[in-house]
Amino acid sequence: MTDSLTDPLTDSPLSDSLSPLASAVVPSLADMEAARERVLLIADPTPMETSRYLSAELGASVFLKCENLQRTGSYKIRGAYNRLSGLSADEKTQGVVAASAGNHAQGVAFAARELGITATIFMPMGVPLPKLQATKQYGADVVLRGHSVEEAIRAAREFSETTGAVFIPPFDHPDIVLGQASLGLEILDQVPELETVIVPIGGGGLISGVASALRRRADLEGRAIRVIGVQAANAAAYPPSLAAGEPLQITPTPTMADGILVAKPGLLNFEIIRELVDEVVTVSESDIAKALLVLLERAKQVVEPAGAVGVAAILSGQIAASGPTVVILSGGNIDPLLMQRVISHGLAASDRYLKMRIMLPDRPGQLARTSELLAEANANVLEVLHTRHGRGLQISEVELELSVETRGPEHRQQVLDILRSAGYDPRVSDD
Repeated sequence: MTDSLTDPLTDSPLSDSLSPLASAVVPSLADMEAARERVLLIADPTPMETSRYLSAELGASVFLKCENLQRTGSYKIRGAYNRLSGLSADEKTQGVVAASAGNHAQGVAFAARELGITATIFMPMGVPLPKLQATKQYGADVVLRGHSVEEAIRAAREFSETTGAVFIPPFDHPDIVLGQASLGLEILDQVPELETVIVPIGGGGLISGVASALRRRADLEGRAIRVIGVQAANAAAYPPSLAAGEPLQITPTPTMADGILVAKPGLLNFEIIRELVDEVVTVSESDIAKALLVLLERAKQVVEPAGAVGVAAILSGQIAASGPTVVILSGGNIDPLLMQRVISHGLAASDRYLKMRIMLPDRPGQLARTSELLAEANANVLEVLHTRHGRGLQISEVELELSVETRGPEHRQQVLDILRSAGYDPRVSDD
């Protein structure tokens, strides 16, 4: 920052450690506090839960900020309401338009309903039914267009140009950042001794707001707070962009964390993140699945994949922290069908679900013998497929496909060892 700046809310001196560019894009504390007052008109202060399990994993106190319990199921309502409430009377009359596969759609639809604004939401075809239904139930006119969020965004922008409806971006706007900053201020009120916060990143709106709030408040208190961002490895635009010093377009591959599947950082968000975020790490699909399972079993929290990446970063050893650490669970809008698949994937990734194929001689008693061996290993059989029609089978062979519940890596290996010692050759499947 420039010389001798003070915060207009407290009249206290601010740190001069920000660059001139960052000083221009990082919101003031006064603006963030004002946005927080607006946001709290409809957004609920969400619980902050202690996690003993994750604290033991990290070696430091871990708290879960449960935005999965927020109205509409995610933090998105904060930025959406702050943006919509700042529209002029004429703009409100024109209505608003947005594009999203889920959380932003619901946030905009809900905020628009509360403010009496007509909302049109473009969503890609194939969007999960619960998210589509929720957006409609909040009163928005939903248009299905394209097979990706990018196609839906293009359609929404065209709609804005032809109708005059105000386009509401999901992350790359100062009012959106201000709204998300309310979450950072709330976190500091709940965990004043905070040293590290872990935040999911898609386009960067959430972490931009949270990091701005933490930095402004920490500067006033003369201390530092680490901010760590987490992306899904299959859609990680920020690491290469930060290395290059500018936002880069990537080609994402499919990820279960569709809520943070963004191909290019927001321009405003990139500048704030480059200045204020200490580190950005990535997590694999298996890491995310394990995290969802841990949150279900240990924290009793239903969280969508994008909202669980911070926990995944802890479990995969990506995070080093020594003091109080807050992990933001950014959303809980998960399709039950996806939940079913993710739980199975998480069990397999945690070595608690074993799928294997065994070639057996085609003679009586082989299936019973295999069952006896699995019972000896205390393995619970979930599914069985016994067929003579598998590819590569000899005329005298049958294929046995088994899905077995195990208790972890050691038990999984014990099951395989018992089968092999009996002369069988179990072939483990990853699908």
